[in-house]
Amino acid sequence: MPGTPAGSARRTVRALLVLALTAGLAAAVPAAEAAAPAKPASPVQAPATSPAKPAAAPVADKPYMGWTSWSMQSSKYPGLNPDGDYSYLTEANILKQTDALASKLKPYGYDYVNIDAGWWRTADWTPEFDGNGRQTPDAVRFPHGMKPVADHIHSKGLKAGIYLPVGLEKEGYGEGKLPILNATGCTTADIVYPDLRTTNGWDSAYKLDFSNPCTQKYVDSQAQMIADWGYDFLKLDGVGPGSGKTGDNYDNTADVAAWHKAIATAGRPVHLEISWSLDINHAADWKANSNGWRIDTDVECYCNTLVSWENSVNDRFDDAPAWSRKAGPGGWNDLDSIDVGFGKMDGITQAERQSYMTLWAISKSPLYTGDDLTQLDSYGLSLLTNREVIGVDQSTAPVARPVTASGDQQVWGTKNPDGSYTVALFNLGDAPASVTADWASFGFTGRAGVRDLWNHENLGTYTDKVTEALPAHGSRLFTVKPGAGSTLRTTSYEAESPANTVSGNASVAGCDACSGAQKVGNLYDGGKVQFNGLTVKKAGRYTVSVSYVSGDARSALVSANGNTATSLKFPSTGDWNTAETISVPVTLKAGANTLTFDSGSGGYAPDIDKIAVPLS
Repeated sequence: MPGTPAGSARRTVRALLVLALTAGLAAAVPAAEAAAPAKPASPVQAPATSPAKPAAAPVADKPYMGWTSWSMQSSKYPGLNPDGDYSYLTEANILKQTDALASKLKPYGYDYVNIDAGWWRTADWTPEFDGNGRQTPDAVRFPHGMKPVADHIHSKGLKAGIYLPVGLEKEGYGEGKLPILNATGCTTADIVYPDLRTTNGWDSAYKLDFSNPCTQKYVDSQAQMIADWGYDFLKLDGVGPGSGKTGDNYDNTADVAAWHKAIATAGRPVHLEISWSLDINHAADWKANSNGWRIDTDVECYCNTLVSWENSVNDRFDDAPAWSRKAGPGGWNDLDSIDVGFGKMDGITQAERQSYMTLWAISKSPLYTGDDLTQLDSYGLSLLTNREVIGVDQSTAPVARPVTASGDQQVWGTKNPDGSYTVALFNLGDAPASVTADWASFGFTGRAGVRDLWNHENLGTYTDKVTEALPAHGSRLFTVKPGAGSTLRTTSYEAESPANTVSGNASVAGCDACSGAQKVGNLYDGGKVQFNGLTVKKAGRYTVSVSYVSGDARSALVSANGNTATSLKFPSTGDWNTAETISVPVTLKAGANTLTFDSGSGGYAPDIDKIAVPLS
């Protein structure tokens, strides 16, 4: 939910929409459900509780897969929202996409149908609430209420998802007089601060005050409501720190913890996903109390297609590395929806669609598409249903990271439990280019078998590297299996060694995550470290592994033996207490060499821990 839409619908349009929706859903749900009232008779009366469906596996044991309504309901693509902004969001459309998901993608693991922002808002975006300050479905968009929709989703063997913004929405305050359900004596005035300070990414809600026990009861009542309706997933949006906001008003860590607690007592397993562009400095909070967290802005372009390459698919290549060590069973880095299934509507090239899906898979992001599932083209369907690529996303291997500098041509990878490697090649440039993955970047050498996952093809054995010519914004995805006895032998050199030359602002500093518990830091405005005495027997091109620490992406000028320096961008390691490695190709002479890392004038370089130079 990026903001509040403008515009309103005429009453006559709304009346016609009610008739159309009622007719459509009557055929889609059982008669008993169709006859059910849209809302409880009393605002304080809880809906009847549906029996909880036993979980097949722990919540978020693997990244979830499914479909979301947001991409289409937010797009300007012709015909998607004919009755005004966000008008796509209706029962009829949710049920249509549910049926398409069940028939086309469910066999491949896609099983969530997630309803995004607006289910409690009228056509002119006016919110509707019950007598306890909780969002209640708009009778035009959802004339049968939310439970029959969830029941239909479940009837297809799928899981139902719903959306809420963090905080107490202003319109739900009710002058502070609304009672909190199951909390005697508590009103909406008790659960917010007296000064009515605002929160969330749009300042559309009052910040909840968890020093008052009434506040947890309010969140409990919201969690119970969605559990009683039968929902298995909640996207909690506008969460901070992040979502474009900083400061105490926008610190919603207590809200996320309260939702975690409320879900635990609601009687139904509910996946809690938080959004958007969250602060990585609170990664431990997100992991402790949620099952997934958006690491970036909305992927949608809010234009006449669903997405565009520049806004903001390609941003993820810079932003994902920092989060790579934060994910694991129970909680995953969410890169947002994968709109790769219908090229005409998606608005990106085939090469871009494959690279998009490749990055999401190697990052172990949840795989949820926002496409119109009734119109998937053959290429899009092949991307979304490639079992080998889905297997990378769903495997137990660690999240992949870049193993080369973050330029236009990049290599990413990770080691799999069976000793093989997942290796992805990306050309992010605007023109065709070749990209090479050196086996030395992964710590082995010699011969290795290569399998092309997108094309389901064994490519044979490659020695020391694989090189592919890629189109603009293109990619390849391989499984690489080294031969026996192929471990790369290297010599390590510590940055803090007295044999090296440290100059300018650079200095030796402690580092618990580093080899030898030290590093060379303060590499800024001309600060540099020069490794001396790097010895090799033969002249040639060497792939040197560089261990470094950098809380953000930083560049360094790298040069060997005083030759022309190359500026290389080092991906973020996530914080200043985590060390990672990338490989740097350098040309060395036989005998002793120097290798220099220079911040440059006015620049900031990463802290350097050590380097490892291949023996040959």
